[in-house]
Amino acid sequence: QVTLVESGGGLVQAGDSLRLACAFSGRPFTNYAMGWFRQAPGKEREFVAAISRNGRETFYPDSDRGRFFMSRDNAKNMVYLQMNSLKPEDTADYYCAAGIYYTGSRTPDGYDYWGQGTQVTVSS
Repeated sequence: QVTLVESGGGLVQAGDSLRLACAFSGRPFTNYAMGWFRQAPGKEREFVAAISRNGRETFYPDSDRGRFFMSRDNAKNMVYLQMNSLKPEDTADYYCAAGIYYTGSRTPDGYDYWGQGTQVTVSS
């Protein structure tokens, strides 16, 4: 069983940066492609970023490139999401996800395991 634990969320001001982290355990980390999603109140879960098993490929929404950057450290079983120039509309719960079959999936059904989420609030 895979366990994912997110950390790093909090309350920040517009324009600030924040780095989220996700700790993976329970299975060989390099067997899994990873992703970040977010969900704001009353909205569907939204794709934020994804990364391949070896970390060489990253994937982002076509509509929003250049502010968020995903990375992974396979020696530490960790993935990260660096978020820059945060906006109030980035306010959401952010979830880490692991998938064994697909790489770069932009939909939640491409992932098999999910963390509990970490809350990010961006004030204007």
